[in-house]
Amino acid sequence: MALQDAILTALAHDESSGYDLAKAFDVSVANYWTASPQQLYRELDKLEEAGLVAARHVAQSKRPDKRVFRLTAAGRKALRAHTLRSPKPLAVRDELLVQVAALESGDPEAIREHVVERMEAFEAKLATYRLVQERTLAGRSEEDFLASGEPVGQYLTLLRGISFEEENLRWGRRVIAVLDARELFAP
Repeated sequence: MALQDAILTALAHDESSGYDLAKAFDVSVANYWTASPQQLYRELDKLEEAGLVAARHVAQSKRPDKRVFRLTAAGRKALRAHTLRSPKPLAVRDELLVQVAALESGDPEAIREHVVERMEAFEAKLATYRLVQERTLAGRSEEDFLASGEPVGQYLTLLRGISFEEENLRWGRRVIAVLDARELFAP
């Protein structure tokens, strides 16, 4: 999947400024795609040049003017075409997993610290996702939202993000328990 497809998806329901898009990527899109604000702005310019998005300037008082982007008909067509292609298989590249795999040759105490740090990040992401979930449901049951709420696709990806972070935490707790049980650390 290209960054282009993730941006087109993020713009599918409403127009957005680059700044707001970057905030959305930090929260709702982050559970399946990451990009820096600089990458987003570069890609938005490319998408505009390709005619897949259109920008309009919005004057603001006490702030610089901003550009707000929306999908064009060509952008919607490109997004639809993206949904017709089979996705590439998921490939995990995680430096922490390489460190854990090198446990016997490395520094177990440092690796344990890295796992604890990562677990803190997992917990923070999970808390953010839970907040987005609460706002999305807005007092409705999950079953009601899944039956008729919008946008259900974004909610389903949010559920995947929640499951992913919960599993990461389970794995981290297991690693810590094993390392502690094996007493691999200097006193």
